[in-house]
Amino acid sequence: MASNRVSSLRFIGVMRHLLCATIFLLSGGGLYALEKTPNVILIMCDDLGWGDTGYNGSTVIKTPALDQMAKEGLKMNRFYSASAVCSPTRASCLTGRNPFRTGVPTANSGFLRPEEVTLSEVLKNEGYATGHFGKWHLGTLTHTEKDANRGKPGNTKDYNPPKLHGYDTAFVTESKVPTYDPMVKPVKFDEGESLKLGWEYVKEGEETEPYGTFYWDIEGQKVTDHLNGDDSKVIMDRVLPFVDKAVREKKPFFSVIWFHAPHLPCVAGPKHQEMYKDQPIHMRNYAGCITALDEQIGRLREHLKTKGVDENTMIWFCSDNGPESQDRPDNGSAGPYRGRKRDLYEGGVRVPGLLIWPAKIKQGRETDMPCVTSDYLPTVLDAMGLEHPQPKLELDGESLMPLIEGQSERRKKQLGFLYANRVSFSNEKYKIVSYAQKPFQLYDMENDPYEKRDVAAEKPEELKKLEADYKVWLASVKESFDGAEYGTKSVDRANLKWPYGEKGTGGKKGNKSKTGGK
Repeated sequence: MASNRVSSLRFIGVMRHLLCATIFLLSGGGLYALEKTPNVILIMCDDLGWGDTGYNGSTVIKTPALDQMAKEGLKMNRFYSASAVCSPTRASCLTGRNPFRTGVPTANSGFLRPEEVTLSEVLKNEGYATGHFGKWHLGTLTHTEKDANRGKPGNTKDYNPPKLHGYDTAFVTESKVPTYDPMVKPVKFDEGESLKLGWEYVKEGEETEPYGTFYWDIEGQKVTDHLNGDDSKVIMDRVLPFVDKAVREKKPFFSVIWFHAPHLPCVAGPKHQEMYKDQPIHMRNYAGCITALDEQIGRLREHLKTKGVDENTMIWFCSDNGPESQDRPDNGSAGPYRGRKRDLYEGGVRVPGLLIWPAKIKQGRETDMPCVTSDYLPTVLDAMGLEHPQPKLELDGESLMPLIEGQSERRKKQLGFLYANRVSFSNEKYKIVSYAQKPFQLYDMENDPYEKRDVAAEKPEELKKLEADYKVWLASVKESFDGAEYGTKSVDRANLKWPYGEKGTGGKKGNKSKTGGK
């Protein structure tokens, strides 16, 4: 099934390029300029809360590069991660589908099914250079040695590297790493430090041991060089040569940059420790690694300008979910919103959302239209004038091109979220939420975005309508989860159980992973 899908994608790409080549020969123009295919960069932070950027009101954390993007680009005030934890959101970014459809219901469970059509596959077959950098977390990267959360000898069930999903370059880890000196951890911890939360950066001469999560390249080889210092810089040091190579070869590029920061354990280097020296250690590390990440985004933007490709490059920015909810609720902010990571109240899924694309977005503006990570794929395809190569696959996202081009700020599709024993479903105005099979709550998102007042008793018709729409949507998601669109080979391999019963509100324990969405 997967090989047939790839073959058909290649055929479509070849025919498109033959057509463009014919026009090229007749017009005497340049093929690269003629197609005007945008470069696409997807940047994602890990556990960054809505309130953890300067442009969203943080008075402690410095994010000048992101603040500048917010001034120049499209600031999406109601931007959502497709899940309340990381792996599912990542699956949505690449497929345009709710994560349950793709075989990734939670973190460290399942894998992105090879039968899914990814944005990287589509763009590779349109002649793009495709690269993935940073966190992967959509399956394991080795089955021959112990690595990260699930990689181990003999575990072929979860083996699912980027090479199987349309990438020709990769520099990736399966899951989290420390945000400074990412390959090591101290042998001993001082007061205020811990393996889980983070530590003062390791000084020269101090004893360390391997952290246990490794970087791998596209061929499945472990990377061992240039891995010291700030992890966001380590990642960007691989991104920029990828961009340079694509520019030299006159190829458009698709680059996914999934930073590890500010996921625990947070560690900031000496420069960023000094910037926040008046803060306690946990905030020095948390704020410091975010500012370090912000600097690398600024570095990327400057590099694109130097190469002359910034005008027609989309840069999308978001977080994979809300801020961490356990152990250190005082570092990481959901702003005024209710809930945090693992919640389906706004604080768990409403995240910073930005788009820079100078060729289309000439000046900064804001929108309150609901947008979600599942919108990436349909938006990019629409921008390129492409149809989805497998129309039978149900998309949950929609194209944001009408929004980008200033034609409409109304969302057509409703938004559904599933995590563990929690569900939510919303249109532009109303949202229903249920935890652990309890009756749905109803919130007026226009007048009560902080979800302080349940209006289910006052608006029974609105509640009834949303519940009915939700059940139709959930039935469609279950069909995808069960493999109705492309068979059960990967479904059987993963052996995941559908967690939502007849009421569609989840079991009491749901399917939360043992690692709590790390």
